[in-house]
Amino acid sequence: MVLETAASRELETRVDKMMSNKGKSPREMIRRISALLAVLLCCGSAALASNHYTDKQLEALAGRVGKTFWISGANDKAPSFLTEPSPGAATFRPGENDDSFEITELTGQKIKDPYYKVRFESGKVGYIRPETFHEEFNVKILSQDPHAGEKKKAEDQAIEEKKRLEWIKSQPWSPAVKAAAIKKQPTPGLNGAEVKRVLGAPTRVSKIRGTAKVAHEERWFYADGSVLTFHNGLLSSVEKRENN
Repeated sequence: MVLETAASRELETRVDKMMSNKGKSPREMIRRISALLAVLLCCGSAALASNHYTDKQLEALAGRVGKTFWISGANDKAPSFLTEPSPGAATFRPGENDDSFEITELTGQKIKDPYYKVRFESGKVGYIRPETFHEEFNVKILSQDPHAGEKKKAEDQAIEEKKRLEWIKSQPWSPAVKAAAIKKQPTPGLNGAEVKRVLGAPTRVSKIRGTAKVAHEERWFYADGSVLTFHNGLLSSVEKRENN
């Protein structure tokens, strides 16, 4: 479809003038026409870029307002954001602690020149064109936290540690035994269940059956090289070995 615009009419006028200029060679006229086309195409695309969205498209873009997105990859590979809703604005990349942002507004809807206004975790505000957002979506911009699994694991560990400390403080032990237990240093005399609450379950257990004169023995092995020896169900010694 051919659009009758001021740019196309200007092109026709200039071409007619150049064609009527008999003093110029065909090669020179072709060069001038090519240069003129390049300028007009550049200006035309810039003019259209801010007005090619329909009302329905703008409505769809606005559907992302209020949603949070995450940035994938290192900060030096993160997408660039603008300091103002303008193509000539300065750009910046998110800071080290800004691994997510919320889209707070779709600006420029009335003039159909939209920009997403975003707020990072640090409170810094930036802007990004919807086209740029779409190019980076699912590559550098994600709809789900890529570190969600790690964060959930850390949260679960924090909850378990809190429960462990509360349990230790509730035991009828001496202050010295409690202080050692808080540091994950079980004291001889604790039973197996108590040691598990203090130190966690071992990675491996070896058992030696006792006799009437020799106590039943168990050895618990831990990932950090610790070896705990039990006799008749009670902790008798703790040995720390070097991991190879």
